[in-house]
Amino acid sequence: MDEATGEAVGSGLRVAFDRHLKLEFHGATVTSDAGLLAFRELDDALGLTAMAGEVLADPRIGRNGRHSLIAQLRQSVFGRLAGYEDVNDADRLGHDPAMRWIVGGRAVTESAASTSQMGRFETSAMTEERNLTALANLSGHWIDRVQLRRARTALVLDIDSSVSPTYGAQEGTAYNGHFACTCYHPLFVFNQDGDLERCELRAGNVHSAHGWRDVLDPVVARYRGQALRRLLRGDAAFALPDVYEYLEAEGFQYTIRLPANQVLQAQIAPLLTRPVGRPPHYVRRFYASFRYRAQSWSRPRRVVAKVEWHPGELYPRVGFIVTNLRRPAKKVVAFYNGRGTAEQWIKEGKHAVKWTRLSCTTFRANAVRLQLHALAYNLANFLRTLALPGEVERWSLTSLLEKVVKIGAKVIAHGRYLVFQMAEVAVPRELFGRLLERIAQLRPPAVARC
Repeated sequence: MDEATGEAVGSGLRVAFDRHLKLEFHGATVTSDAGLLAFRELDDALGLTAMAGEVLADPRIGRNGRHSLIAQLRQSVFGRLAGYEDVNDADRLGHDPAMRWIVGGRAVTESAASTSQMGRFETSAMTEERNLTALANLSGHWIDRVQLRRARTALVLDIDSSVSPTYGAQEGTAYNGHFACTCYHPLFVFNQDGDLERCELRAGNVHSAHGWRDVLDPVVARYRGQALRRLLRGDAAFALPDVYEYLEAEGFQYTIRLPANQVLQAQIAPLLTRPVGRPPHYVRRFYASFRYRAQSWSRPRRVVAKVEWHPGELYPRVGFIVTNLRRPAKKVVAFYNGRGTAEQWIKEGKHAVKWTRLSCTTFRANAVRLQLHALAYNLANFLRTLALPGEVERWSLTSLLEKVVKIGAKVIAHGRYLVFQMAEVAVPRELFGRLLERIAQLRPPAVARC
């Protein structure tokens, strides 16, 4: 395109549809992720990434490390919040002004870590056994600190597996007939606030409940002794005698879906006969409660059944739930149905934080990446549940990251401070201001000096 008269060659680009428009690129002074500063403010108010310095060990020797482990952890977690789900964009992202100030340290005056540095951080430093264990425990430590800001009398855990499709020769991937793809098969435990209490990467061909105790034990241990009513929900994959006995020994109440069999159906035979009369145009639901003992069980347990007759369907839909709750059968079913929310949280993790992006060669490196995605998910969920003003408190994580994180800003440097001139397209100044005010209220009270 021709340059305008009097302008230096290469000073800008022009578009043909309107010659009054000029395009300039100022990567060092413009950011498309200024909203990350709100997440960094929440991180600082709660002391989350700073906590990692107490549990992560730096395997590097010598004094040539430009960026600390905490700085690299921040770049990794906040980069995922901004939609950069792997280290491929680290070179460009390292020069982004918002990311540089979020990372802190040398990144403020120079640049954040490069692609090679972040690659070594995620596939070498964090894959050491002690650091991988610390990463897996870090989400729980974060949640413990957040729970100090929440007043609650009950803990509800949802345990569920999911699928992370793979498209290469990653170690540990296998074909899973249930999901009909080659994949990993991770296991997740959420609480009722949507926080991811713990997760673990597993091979693609393992059973849905494989290793359930390894994942559940650390979560149960953290809440043991607290004055909380504790409950757990799970699907039919967790209908195992060992699971029931473990939860009962730990003082948990539970509702777990039970696969149907002829003995169970015989217990509710009257409900399986089509009701007399013309079928109505609405769903008819019937409930039953009885004691049942399978051959592998050590004792009888309560089973709740739900029978639904849908218009236009010849046979009823039947479901069984094994439980130690004493609620009426209808309320037991209603409580169990709440586990559908956990499935929604898994979908948010897949689509908003992209935690299915596990493309490293080794299984351990992919396990690290899943834990980093889990930290990013939890940080986003903390902002949603603790700091969002009322009119936007029901935003999905996708909306939150697209509208808050992706605020464009022009950066202007003054002698003593830096100004981010933020765009007001999706999030106006008044809303962002109230968001920061709610974060400020989460800070511990200042200690008065004597």
